[in-house]
Amino acid sequence: MTTTSSAAPGRPSVLTEKQRRFITKLTVLISGGMFIDGFILGSIGIVMPAITADLGLDLVWQGLIGASALIGIFIGGPLGGYLADKVGRKPMFTIDLAIFLVGSVAQFFVAEAWQLFLVRLLMGVAIGADYSIGWPMLAEFSPARMRGKLLAVQEVAWYVGYLISYALGYILTVSATADWNIILGLSTIPCVIVFLMRLGTPESPRWLMTKGRTAEALALAEEYMEEADRKDLQAQTTTRKLGVRALFSPAYIKSTVFVSVFWICNVTPYFAIGTFAPIILEQFGLEDGLTGALALNGLVVAGSLVSVVLIERVGRRKLAIPPFWISTIALVVVGLFSQQSPVIIMVCFLVFSFVNAISTALTGVYPGEVFPTEICGSGTGFATAASRVGAAAGTFLLPVAMTTLGIGTTMIIAAGISLVGGIVSQMLAPETKGKQLSETNAPTGRRPEAVVHSAS
Repeated sequence: MTTTSSAAPGRPSVLTEKQRRFITKLTVLISGGMFIDGFILGSIGIVMPAITADLGLDLVWQGLIGASALIGIFIGGPLGGYLADKVGRKPMFTIDLAIFLVGSVAQFFVAEAWQLFLVRLLMGVAIGADYSIGWPMLAEFSPARMRGKLLAVQEVAWYVGYLISYALGYILTVSATADWNIILGLSTIPCVIVFLMRLGTPESPRWLMTKGRTAEALALAEEYMEEADRKDLQAQTTTRKLGVRALFSPAYIKSTVFVSVFWICNVTPYFAIGTFAPIILEQFGLEDGLTGALALNGLVVAGSLVSVVLIERVGRRKLAIPPFWISTIALVVVGLFSQQSPVIIMVCFLVFSFVNAISTALTGVYPGEVFPTEICGSGTGFATAASRVGAAAGTFLLPVAMTTLGIGTTMIIAAGISLVGGIVSQMLAPETKGKQLSETNAPTGRRPEAVVHSAS
């Protein structure tokens, strides 16, 4: 027998115990995928010196392997999002984890640079798909009053996965008890656990509604969604037909531009610096680059937690915009004073890592809120791909830029990317706190206070 939620007049509805358990489980399942994403991407940076020595990599192969998963995300984001919109969130939710698992196991056996590149490329496809499937699914089930917090938690899980893989790789590298194949292959363990846990997850009622499967949608909503969100679901139209081209129509182009640029400008400096952090810090004169890199990754976890705590209190814009300005200043200082005190450089990198994580947490929040259900997967996938063009280019070009342009100029370029992110976010970042999805993803012109702002 299904338990329904009730609310006194004038008071917000609340989740039943069953609904609360489901939302908690779904958050954990999607966080598990994000943990794996971070684990896979974090491990490569710590073992890059060992891979370079073992396989005799030149600068081109270093860049290609470092960027391989990011290139895969460029493919997997749009593909996974398109399929999630067409065939449903539920089937794609487990298929992408199966790809994770195959790639993780294969890392134990790769012995050539091209093999490692292809395996990491495949895993990147799964990562991109996971963004485009999991985030829309969680947004479509979550209560409006806590949607931002639940979505921001995903970025915390990503950073924790990144940090744990980095720390494990550091420990195993220092103790010399495992080679790089073993370190990379450790992602097999969480892949198996999350894959098994995802089996049996229900389909999104909002997606079912867009396909005209109203009875199924309402039955699942009654079981798993809060009363206010069920009412919003019932108001959702089932007659509009939106395809991928709608992302570039006048109704949604501002949302597409904002989410894409916001994501690009957050992750491009982060991945470029994070992937090669030990090398960068050592070139700045810090003798133990690995320890410094671990400190940077520890701070990003703290920064993402700040977003989780504050997002439903202060709103999205106050967390999205100021970090760009602070990051710009920090990276300019690094660029201008790259030959000065290593302490100053380290402090600036720590500040950058912390504030960058605060705003980056919103890359998991905005896509699920500003794109309508019919194209939410595709919109998230497009933004994912756009962001990984920048991230992959930054990761690939960083070692070349450091060699040819110098580290100071390279950091000034990174500061410029943060500056662009700040300007675009100041102009276009929406405030979606507490709003129902029917409000936040309404076409431009019918979205109350959702797109254009002149001040934060």
